Amino acid sequence: MKYTSYISLLSIILGVLLAIQISCSKDEETPPISPTVELSQLPYDKLSDYNFFEGNLADQKPIEGVLPYDLNTPLFSNYSAKARFIWMPEGSVNTYNEDDILDFPIGTVIIKTFYYDNDFNDPLAGKRLLETRLLIRQDTAWQSASYIWNEAQTEADFSVVGKQVEVTWKHYDGSTRSTLYLIPNKNECKGCHNSDNITHPIGPKIRNLNKDFPYADGTMNQLQKWKEMGYLKDFPDNAPNVAVWNDPTTGTLNERARAYIDVNCAHCHNPKSPANTTGLFLNYHETDPTRLGICKEPVAAGQGSGGFAYGIVPGDADNSIMTYRMGSIEPDVAMPELLRSVVDVEGVQLLRDWIDAMPEDDCN
Repeated sequence: MKYTSYISLLSIILGVLLAIQISCSKDEETPPISPTVELSQLPYDKLSDYNFFEGNLADQKPIEGVLPYDLNTPLFSNYSAKARFIWMPEGSVNTYNEDDILDFPIGTVIIKTFYYDNDFNDPLAGKRLLETRLLIRQDTAWQSASYIWNEAQTEADFSVVGKQVEVTWKHYDGSTRSTLYLIPNKNECKGCHNSDNITHPIGPKIRNLNKDFPYADGTMNQLQKWKEMGYLKDFPDNAPNVAVWNDPTTGTLNERARAYIDVNCAHCHNPKSPANTTGLFLNYHETDPTRLGICKEPVAAGQGSGGFAYGIVPGDADNSIMTYRMGSIEPDVAMPELLRSVVDVEGVQLLRDWIDAMPEDDCN
């Protein structure tokens, strides 16, 4: 009897201890995953090493603090789509800057994943992720890092050499299209992101960020969301925004065309960047007609001029160098000249409509 009582007592004690352990385990919350960004150790070997995303990496589901965003009018990249995110260290903030790239604090990481939907008219048809590019704000400059996705779509590995990838998709018009998608090497990244010989972001300006975005917790204006997150200080109610290039309800033909050339061309064609010797400056706020290419003779276009005399001939897109070069994929002719292997048919048509709508002028 004594032995049986001892066993019963021991069972009760073990049961109580187990219940206490389970209770304590429930009370202990698993600490949330946070990004791993040690500036002195970057870039990491794998995209997953940063802990920017939770769950299946290819789902691109950002963890708390990694904020998705979009642009009113983005840079054309061979018809690829882009998933954009930004992460900033806790306690850091951007100061409002109406005209230029925000002055992002040290430690900021801008994340951009390039992918193709299999069918541009059916997002449920699946997609293929090709590369994820990071721009990392170091102490003195921005550092770029490219990660190439594997065929299994389970990981993206750091690469400095770039790659060519054959991609195929069903276009908006129902046609099947394909191209060699060019993943840039480290030096080619600098070709577009260079201003005053320093690497900078291109797209995230106030005017391009000022739009609504469908966040997981509801749709909100991006500037307001950035302020709520502590990523941006106060901004005025009349903060500027640019038109969506392919949406006529968002702006006039002129406004949409200027937004398009601002983001696709002005990162080179401005007084501080590689095309500064051309005298062709396509910044959004440029007002000088000649600097915009209107009745402007090329400085040194070579065969790139196509035998045409002026950058833009008002009322005559067929005889304008701008539409000729943007409608070409020939080396030494095509503009933009880097990382483009197909023509942005819809974008070029916008510029043709813009030029043809100008009051006619033979420039003589």
